[in-house]
Amino acid sequence: MPTLNSTNAPRERQIGASAPDRTGIVHLGIGQFHRAHAAVNTAQAMAAEDGDWGIVGVANRSRRIIDSMTAQDNWYSVLQLSPEGADVQLVDVHRKYLVASEQPGEVIDEIADPAHRIITLTITEKGYNKDSNSGKLVTGSPEIAPGLTGPEAATAPLAQLAWGLAKRARESAAPLTVLSCDNMQSAGSTTRDMTLQFLVAAGADNKVLDYVDTQVSFPNAMVDRIVPGTNDQTRSQVEEILGLRDESPVPAEAFTMWVIEDQFAAGRPAWEHANGVTFSDEVEAYELVKLRLLNGSHSLISYLGGLSGSPTIPSAHDRQWIANCVDAAIHNEYLPSIELPTGFDADAYITQLSHRWQNHALGDKTFRVGSDGSAKLVQRIPEPALRMLRMGQMPHQMALTTASWIACVAAPEGFDPGEIADAMDEPQRKNLAKLTAGAKDIHEHVERIMTGGFFPEELGAHQEFTDRVAEFIRIITTDGVEKAAAEALS
Repeated sequence: MPTLNSTNAPRERQIGASAPDRTGIVHLGIGQFHRAHAAVNTAQAMAAEDGDWGIVGVANRSRRIIDSMTAQDNWYSVLQLSPEGADVQLVDVHRKYLVASEQPGEVIDEIADPAHRIITLTITEKGYNKDSNSGKLVTGSPEIAPGLTGPEAATAPLAQLAWGLAKRARESAAPLTVLSCDNMQSAGSTTRDMTLQFLVAAGADNKVLDYVDTQVSFPNAMVDRIVPGTNDQTRSQVEEILGLRDESPVPAEAFTMWVIEDQFAAGRPAWEHANGVTFSDEVEAYELVKLRLLNGSHSLISYLGGLSGSPTIPSAHDRQWIANCVDAAIHNEYLPSIELPTGFDADAYITQLSHRWQNHALGDKTFRVGSDGSAKLVQRIPEPALRMLRMGQMPHQMALTTASWIACVAAPEGFDPGEIADAMDEPQRKNLAKLTAGAKDIHEHVERIMTGGFFPEELGAHQEFTDRVAEFIRIITTDGVEKAAAEALS
């Protein structure tokens, strides 16, 4: 079977337009989500309005994706999976590749290049190294600390961004936009704060700090598309439909959404012509809708699903008791905590969420959605929970989400959460195990986690919430997760 490339790519399947050779965007963290979201939108934008918006893709460590895309003349496929069937579409917008861990100086040079007018990021929530309690940059983290000594030691994306801005300030002071495409609240503001804190800690002078403050914009944005990992089945489906081999396809759902503040210091692609893109001054409200209704519920589904042996999100959501918990979380705890965007149809959005979670064709893996919970839950649980606790009410589903996460990744001694939970990538597993070692009972186990820096101090100070989490874990470990869900619903 021939491999996809520029000479055999069927143009009738191409999304939007090919990028020109000139690059205007540097993307840090090239991977699945970027290639199914911002890259697709950029191709659609260039079909509507020409521009030098080719993308320099920077991989963190692995060469797997960029080597296969290079071999395919930058072309790759998006396998769109829905209950109605599968479709393959092609994208051609990347023009150069780097590996951050191997080429830190070159990455910094690309950021400093005045021809590049936008830096986009998908480095995950943990990539910003923001302490959840203090809001400060964790300067002592293994990712950040080496880069503070100088640009030659900067291998983390945030460190390379900061040093690239410093070099740009000294060489051209050309205006620039830094656009986070990560799934977190106030992503633009967070990126700006962590970047400035890094520069201050690294001893940057006032010229650099003034440049970032006055010439670099950090618009907030909300991103949304479910993009599972690629596997052999993905490649086989693409090959069957396309008649060509693609070594780096991306599976994705049909739904896509991107809400962006229109604050670009040096121009932008005509993204308003791309599917699902909205420019709005109410990004924070859209962020909360997504982070709580979709992402918070997604976490609940994944942890209940993991503990009940459901390998995919659809198979978990098919369990009626899990669907009931999600419905209760949305209507009783998440939705009342959000001031909705103007004209937003919450009922239609919730109905759409249910359809997305039931997409067996996509088959998003439970362990994938449940990964990185320590970074994700701190954005999803505390505010809705604290809102109710301050009113003297118990947020049962927030407590159940917290309990099921603990049961999956930091289970009390003697409890086996199963292979799906074991497969969840939790960067804090060792720290959680160390923190809870020697706890005399489940309650002490939970109390150590709730007051151990993983959640805001105010939430840990609500003893009744800790008690409820501990009670759910007791039920999970003795009677099973379905019994705990029944207790939460009662």
